[in-house]
Amino acid sequence: MRTARNAIGLLLLWLLAACSAPPLVQQQSYVFGTLVEVSVYGAPEVQAQKAIAAVLQHFDELHRRLHAWQPSELSRLNASFAKGEHAAVAPDLAAMLLDAQALAARSDDLFNPAIGGLIALWGFHSDAPRGTVPDDAAIARWVRADPRLRDIHVANGMAWSDNPAVQLDLGGYAKGRALDDAAAILKAHGIANALVNIGGNVIALGRHGDRPWRVGIQHPRRAGTLATLDLRDGEAIGTSGDYQRFFEAGGRRYCHLIDPRTGRPAADMQSVTILVSGPHAGTRSDALSKPLFIDGPAHLAEHASRLGVADYLAVDAAGKMHVSAAMKARLR
Repeated sequence: MRTARNAIGLLLLWLLAACSAPPLVQQQSYVFGTLVEVSVYGAPEVQAQKAIAAVLQHFDELHRRLHAWQPSELSRLNASFAKGEHAAVAPDLAAMLLDAQALAARSDDLFNPAIGGLIALWGFHSDAPRGTVPDDAAIARWVRADPRLRDIHVANGMAWSDNPAVQLDLGGYAKGRALDDAAAILKAHGIANALVNIGGNVIALGRHGDRPWRVGIQHPRRAGTLATLDLRDGEAIGTSGDYQRFFEAGGRRYCHLIDPRTGRPAADMQSVTILVSGPHAGTRSDALSKPLFIDGPAHLAEHASRLGVADYLAVDAAGKMHVSAAMKARLR
């Protein structure tokens, strides 16, 4: 039971009237290496089930296309980059790459999906982490190679890289993109009120009846929540944490969130949750929580301001909570 809670990252708190409430239709799946849940409120069951099925089918397709270590469109693109070749790229994937480039630039490359080779070196390109610390020299080689998204060029249906060390891993982007896609799919099916949760990345549509959708922010070190939060229509939250994909060696915890400046897992935070609204809220909530986690607590408020993130709740390595004024006003 505890494993399932950690996989979701956020606990959904349904306060339902047993007899009088309109139907709440929910379905779970396992995609992107985590538990996914789609909830639709107040729509006829058949309509809700059809919409949810379309969302989950899209998630499966996106997962297969963007898989970083199994045969996929992304792995084929990485193979072309490594050989210095141009490769055909689908229009939607090209758009994702350009979008991710813009997010990377905003974060001073702390959000850096080009370091897939470094993530693989640490053993996180597998269903379970390998559990051993890489050789210092191997880490240093990747840091010197300095792969970044700005090394990639996209034009006329082709993509190529100036740096053969670029190996894309969109794990810190795809879940957020999937949230935005899910919102569009649900709306296209006439769904006005829904909540989509992909392993702690959540987007809300409409309301849960006469109240907003309510979620709980997972505690990074024990079962239960740090706080609850009401989400308004179109708002998304993204959480980056060291408690889902990690291994321990020599008494230290090593998580999958790698600092590209050092080539080593970030170690100054336990979790960072941000609240985002507006266009592409899902994508931004996923991507922009990463640089805040990696950069640590020392300049959290300043860094969040530069990224345009007003609402955040972070827990540093010592277990101290850091909450922005805007987020504090929203939390229960």
